Amino acid sequence: MGEFQVPTDAYYGAQTMRAVVNFPISNLRFSRSFIRAIGQVKQSAAQVNSDLNLLDSTLANAIAQAAQEVIDGRFDNQFVVDIFQTGSGTSTNMNANEVISNRAIEILGGELGSRDPVHPNDHVNIGQSSNDVIPTSIHLAALDGIHNRLIPALQHMHDQISLKATEFLPVVKTGRTHLQDATPVRLGQEFEGYAGQIERGIDRLRASLDRISEVALGGTAVGTGVNTHPEFAKLVCDKLTEINGFMVRETTNHFQAQSSLDAIVECSGALKTIAVSLMKIANDIRWLGSGPRAGIGEIELPAVQPGSSIMPGKVNPVIPESVCQVAAQVIGNDTTITIAGQSGNFEINVMMPIAAHNLLESIDIATTATRNLADQCISGINPTTTGPDMVQNGLAIVTTLVPHIGYDASSAIAKEAGKTGESVKEVALRQTSLSETELDEILDASSMTEPGLGGVPLG
Repeated sequence: MGEFQVPTDAYYGAQTMRAVVNFPISNLRFSRSFIRAIGQVKQSAAQVNSDLNLLDSTLANAIAQAAQEVIDGRFDNQFVVDIFQTGSGTSTNMNANEVISNRAIEILGGELGSRDPVHPNDHVNIGQSSNDVIPTSIHLAALDGIHNRLIPALQHMHDQISLKATEFLPVVKTGRTHLQDATPVRLGQEFEGYAGQIERGIDRLRASLDRISEVALGGTAVGTGVNTHPEFAKLVCDKLTEINGFMVRETTNHFQAQSSLDAIVECSGALKTIAVSLMKIANDIRWLGSGPRAGIGEIELPAVQPGSSIMPGKVNPVIPESVCQVAAQVIGNDTTITIAGQSGNFEINVMMPIAAHNLLESIDIATTATRNLADQCISGINPTTTGPDMVQNGLAIVTTLVPHIGYDASSAIAKEAGKTGESVKEVALRQTSLSETELDEILDASSMTEPGLGGVPLG
């Protein structure tokens, strides 16, 4: 397409610069995790191509060194192409090829921009196409983020919640269904529920990793593998597995790997489910700590900052609020990824950059928000006496009277107690023949929290 002006100190070249001019859309760029991943692909490819006698070892070593510097973050400011670009990510693949090529030229004593002795296409891109490199890099970055950051953060949160579940098990309070009083529950049991959500979220995420570990590399342009050595992809995947410590394997079906984003859509779905769990947990914590005097006030949250510029002494549940906003973003990202997944037209998906950006952002913010919630909020939660103090005044404890006096009689007692403000026990003493001792046993709130105890008729 002719000559194109590029800044003299740039490590990228004309193809990258054309993309900068063509896509002045936003300030969004590929993330550090993606740049690291594509650097690993280029480095491993150079080493494998040298082993296969497709690339001179001197050039391969220079490319591998340049790629390592990309992996380490030295050239992040040289990845200048907007996320909203060509749908295959070709501009970013060439951005990587040009940066690595020019740095390798510099290492070998050549002139930036000369394409000699290292050519971005003929040497850095041997056996590759944007159409298989970009989806491979997305998968690799996601694997790294989930294995090394998100799952450990979720496990940390699970452990913190489990500690609180054990600590809070003696605290008996009124349960709530439909935001109305229900039969008693232990505060620790509520937290057991939260721990169970996180545990199952980790399981869902791990299940999606089996598909994410399968990469498109080796399919080149349309999945047929034209212009690549038959052993290239497997050998590169073996190197990537060795470097990272998690499985990376060549797909058994290149045509699906390049024409769809199904594995990314599945992984995003697992992230969305985790986001929904985080929002439920964060909102429960907000409500349980509401007040402290005019709300539920059954737990006390750590005071991490003043809550108002006008109301002295006000403390807000800011950490859970932050988590809810992150959850909303992850859910929105999943919608975008779902739409992107529908854009696999024939042999290539044409919304890979935005799918990459949203998936990796979801992994990153879910990681930091989860760990922050665990450390700055959950670890410092304490119960108040409000829950235990209120439990005997709850109307739903009448449920355990049903096996003894029937549903209708129990309902009448609850209605009368609600009308007069008395306790269920006080009304039951008037309206039934049960003794105070019998009622104390039947209406024992703690027994209602253990399966098989509450509501059992007296012998």
